[in-house]
Amino acid sequence: MASTAERMRAWTGPAILAYGFRPFFFGGALWAAVAMALWVPMLSGHLTLPTAFDPVSWHAHEFLYGYLGAAIAGFLLTAVPNWTGRLPIVGRPLGALAALWLAGRVAVLSSAELPPLLVAGLDVGFPVVLGALLVREVVAGRNWRNLMVLAMLTVFAAGNALFHWEAARGDYAAQGVGLRLGLAAALMMIGLIGGRIVPSFTRNWLARRGAGRLPVAPMQRFDRWALLLLLAVLLMWVAWPAHPATGAALLAAGLLHLVRLARWAGERTGAEPLVAVLHLGYAFLPVGALAMGVEILRPGIFGMAGAQHLWMGGAIGLMTLAVMTRATLGHTGQALRAGPGTVAIYAALVLSVVTRVAAGGWPSAATLLHALSGLAWIGAFGGFAAVYGGLLLRLPPAKRI
Repeated sequence: MASTAERMRAWTGPAILAYGFRPFFFGGALWAAVAMALWVPMLSGHLTLPTAFDPVSWHAHEFLYGYLGAAIAGFLLTAVPNWTGRLPIVGRPLGALAALWLAGRVAVLSSAELPPLLVAGLDVGFPVVLGALLVREVVAGRNWRNLMVLAMLTVFAAGNALFHWEAARGDYAAQGVGLRLGLAAALMMIGLIGGRIVPSFTRNWLARRGAGRLPVAPMQRFDRWALLLLLAVLLMWVAWPAHPATGAALLAAGLLHLVRLARWAGERTGAEPLVAVLHLGYAFLPVGALAMGVEILRPGIFGMAGAQHLWMGGAIGLMTLAVMTRATLGHTGQALRAGPGTVAIYAALVLSVVTRVAAGGWPSAATLLHALSGLAWIGAFGGFAAVYGGLLLRLPPAKRI
């Protein structure tokens, strides 16, 4: 049987179809930038799109289920062959999957002109087909422990379907169960996958630098209890988002995951932004939980939308950007070091999140802060496409042998 490298070398078509991370990291980043470029004039009333979703719901959907769906696909299509020892999906099947994701973006964007069932079918079809392909690989490779990740992908797809149903019946889907369910699934993925890779990558980097404190090994009993609590709290938030008990539970989960993060020796990683950003990205998960809990118990400090952006833009945005930069460097044979361009896109993403949260607590400056947040977001993801596009769109010379 051909090896992964042999299968990649055998593909003579476009380089972007040589491995799963290529089309989805590049396409997802471009879409994150383009969708924000559309959203800023929509927010100010200067642009109307032919979508059946209200503007805020379209914005929320296209980040959570559009951009994040692509980022998840790029990560899993690259990780699952490593988990299972099986060959990656490359070439025309990969292109067909990417085309399905793109069809979902076009369908949602023009959904005012299309039947709702067709729009939902195209959009929800992408995570369903992705999940089916990955289940086949995990089962064939007997890699049972990673079925939990695919279970979260199933919940993510269900949240997307529910979002479409809520939007079709005229609900404000941006505050519906569908969005909360998809966001909860994404946060659990960060808790589970981030809980593996952050301490592991940190240990590898610190071990090369010599003596000093190393991270606690991942997925100890403490981690399992922290993840179980996070799951229970997120389920409470999905079902009862404004209940005081949910607010108190979010505070407890936030504090516990701050302790979890502190066990990973992140304070020693400042010399390498490629490692430090993983800690910062994960930090937005507990900080977001704390902000959400405070906002439920004492409304008006951040605004609920502002607090939620610590999860949406911070935890999801920065963690996916961190993983995309690292995976692209690693899988294209580059040194695992963050150059000035990479540091700049990390900084732009953090600026985007901070200014968006500030807009919730400073209403008089909200218009300016929203615009600044949007521009910084475009800089982060457009910057990723510019800095990493060459690596994603071209194969290294050795791959052409």
